[in-house]
Order: sequence, then C-alpha cells, then structure tokens
Amino acid sequence: MFEFRVTHVDGSARRGVLTTPHGEVHTPVFMPVGTAGSVKGVTPNQLAATGTEMILANTYHLQLRPGPEAVRDLGGLHRFMGWDGPILTDSGGYQVFSMAPISRITDEGVEFRSHIDGATVQLTPAGATRIQNLLGADVVMAFDECPPLPGARPALETAVERTLRWAAECRAAHQRSDQALFGIVQGGLEVPLRQRCAAALQALGFDGYAVGGLSVGETHEQMVEVLGPTIAALPADQPRYLMGVGMPRDILAAVCLGVDMFDCVLPTRNGRNGFAFTAAGPLKMRNERHKLDEAPLEPGCDCETCARFSRGYIRHLFNAGEMLGPTLTSIHNLRFYQRFMARIRELIAQGQWARMVAEFPILALGEADERGAGDGE
Repeated sequence: MFEFRVTHVDGSARRGVLTTPHGEVHTPVFMPVGTAGSVKGVTPNQLAATGTEMILANTYHLQLRPGPEAVRDLGGLHRFMGWDGPILTDSGGYQVFSMAPISRITDEGVEFRSHIDGATVQLTPAGATRIQNLLGADVVMAFDECPPLPGARPALETAVERTLRWAAECRAAHQRSDQALFGIVQGGLEVPLRQRCAAALQALGFDGYAVGGLSVGETHEQMVEVLGPTIAALPADQPRYLMGVGMPRDILAAVCLGVDMFDCVLPTRNGRNGFAFTAAGPLKMRNERHKLDEAPLEPGCDCETCARFSRGYIRHLFNAGEMLGPTLTSIHNLRFYQRFMARIRELIAQGQWARMVAEFPILALGEADERGAGDGE
C-alpha cells in the first residue's frame, strides 16, 4: 500500500516513485500547501491541471475547524477537499514555532490559545496522531518541537530530546496501517545533534524521514551546510522530506543532496500578492510597466493563465481588486513549480543535472528577489 522506489540516481540526486493508497507520486515532488483543507483560491481541478500530484494540509488548523471528527464524518480528508490524489498532513509541530507568543511547551505537549477565539487548545503527540488518523491523509507526521534559529545548544538539545520522546509516543499511538508515518529530524544548525536525532529516529522505525527546523531564518549557505550531513545520515531506501522549503535555488540544492519531497506556501502566497515566478526571474504584477503588455506571464508556459491572459489584464485585475488576479497568478506559479520539478526529474534520468541553472536563471537570484511580499497562508 505504501512503497518508495528509487528509479534513477545522478550523484546524490535521485528520481523515484512513491506509491500511496491514493496513487503514485513522482519524486522529487513539490507539494502545494492547503492549510485549512484548501489550496487558497484554486479548485482541485485547477490544481490537478498544474501537474500537482500531492498536497499538504495542517493538523492544527483542521483541529480547530471544522474538527477531525467532522472531517471523518464527511468522508475523510480526500472527499472533504474534493482531492483524489495523495495528501500529507503535518502534525502541528510547526505551530509550536510560528505561534510561540500564544503557546506553552511542556514535555507532555503544547498548549495554545486559539487564534480564532482565544480558547485553550491542547496538542499532544498521541493527540496529534489521533487527529491525523481521523483526517485520513496518506502520509502523517510525528509531532515535534521546532526550535527557533539561532538557538543556544542547551535549548536545541532539549528540543531534540523532546522530539525523540514525542516521536516514540506517536509511533505507539498510530492506529492506521494505510497511513505512512514519518519522523522529523530536528537539531537547529548543529550537525552532530541532527545526526544523533536521525539515528535515534531510525532506531524507532518510520516509513520515511523529514528534516524540520530549516527555512526559518538561516541563510541558503547555512541550510546547505547542515542539510548535507543530515540527509547522508538518513536511509537511502526511504523517502526524505525537507519541510517548508520552497525557494527554487533551495529546492535544487536540496535535490542535489538527495531530498525527495518539498512543500511551501510560496507559489500561492506570492501569487495572491501579485508576484509571479518565471524561469528568467520574478514579475511584480502591480508595476506600471505591465499596463499595456500583451505578453503572457511567461512565454512558453502551458498553464491556463499564460494560454489565455496578458500581463496587462492581470495587472488590471490586481489594481481593480478583482479576486481573479490572485487566482490566475497562483495557477501560473503552481504550474511553474511543477514544470520546474518535472524538469529536475527529467535531467536526473538523463544524467544532465548541470543544465538546470542555464535553463532557470532564477536559480541565481537572492532570497529577497524570490520571496516577494507575503501575507501568510
């Protein structure tokens, strides 16, 4: 029911197939984020048309509304969302990091104040696992503590020990054989801590392994420096997932090190803010220079947006406050990412990895250029 098979290798980069109860996923794969059970502004059919094979939803947010029992009673997450393909749910552990001002961490779990109504919410390893069992995603994540960066060594050690203890509790609480359970490697920018965490997780035994706690403020170079030895410490015959990383040059560097799975809000978050990804570099769609431009967002792109609409029209939609503008730009950005990943897979199979930078000049851009303005997901 759940299987991972590597089909091609080029250096440390690899191409593979992840088989789930809801279909195959070709890796390296990029997963759009549907935090509350929806990839913002995009229908499932539009999402599928971009080439998306797998998406991500969020345990914490679905716990608050409509509640995991409601999702279960409405047929499970796939039917609830109208998405027939594979789904991964994160455990809510990232909210420990992102909602630090309204949360309290103990060895038992995390206590939040709901961002919706201020009510107290408890999330424990067993509880997060139960919620994900009820939601019914194909891949579920162990509950972890994601420490902020830069972090002092004692705080990072505490987070790693807590992550390992919680991972064991998640392993014991997991009830569904049709869901793959992934462990999450933490350790900040401390390579020995990362390696120790990776080894301990393997001793527990998981269906795949994720690297968390990156893309939280470190530089590209720091990410690569930590990621290399961390990935090398993970099993070669199981999927490796780098959580929350989505800038194209970060994805490419991580694939070179052997990462198979990625997720990020960048395509849709930036799309809603008038920021379009292209191979040549970003476009800011509110700019005056697009006013009379009849060209598509990206010549040669086969998405619905580029096939039918001009830059001038999309700029008009943003300036007029029309919701179609964010939708069209998000569709293009999602297709850009899926074309990017498809080309990565193709070049790995051909052993021509070095061609990526020449084909995608955006890979040479800095972080500020790629990120654009964001409003959260």
